[in-house]
Amino acid sequence: MSKPIYLFSISSHPDAISINSLSITFFKPSIDFSKYDYLIITSKQVSLALKQYRKEQYLDKKALCVSTASAKSYEDLGAGVLEIGAGYGDNLTEIIKSYPKTTKWLYLRAEKVASDFVKKCHDDGYNIDEAIVYKSDCSQEILDVEVEENSILIFTSPSSLNCFLKTHTIDKNSQIIVIGRTTAKAVPKNRDYILSNETTIKSCMQIALTL
Repeated sequence: MSKPIYLFSISSHPDAISINSLSITFFKPSIDFSKYDYLIITSKQVSLALKQYRKEQYLDKKALCVSTASAKSYEDLGAGVLEIGAGYGDNLTEIIKSYPKTTKWLYLRAEKVASDFVKKCHDDGYNIDEAIVYKSDCSQEILDVEVEENSILIFTSPSSLNCFLKTHTIDKNSQIIVIGRTTAKAVPKNRDYILSNETTIKSCMQIALTL
């Protein structure tokens, strides 16, 4: 008998028990998009936040996106993508450093972020401003969920894993799949995990369905 698969994400999958792990609050800070050459986007939530602004304010700005999912969400707005990273924030540093230091970047971000790539770039003299356009809190659903023992648990962000661990422990017979290296850093140090081949839910599910 196959193990139950729990997907902790703001997205769902038909072959998993999907738990909406985060409650999102959007902000609308005043932004002069014309000051910047490019945007930096590390979450699909940013594209949702951008819907609060008039499209003509940002539509001509290409974005450096952390993953294919965040890139698609920006393209769905009708905007263009500059480059796509390998799915985790730390990888963006080398991409940013391949552009002139005179390039003006705007990082649209969450209130709390897991990567310090902006600081690394600042330390080397790169020009990146930041604007907080959303925050995420633990959803009541993830805090209250009852998980069977001997399950497969898929975590798609460090915050989803941290929220789960606030009210749960992971039993020794359950298996953990994480969507990327940044999420992997949030796994308790004494636990093994499987890193997905790509930073997509599809890739995580492909692994889960073979276990």
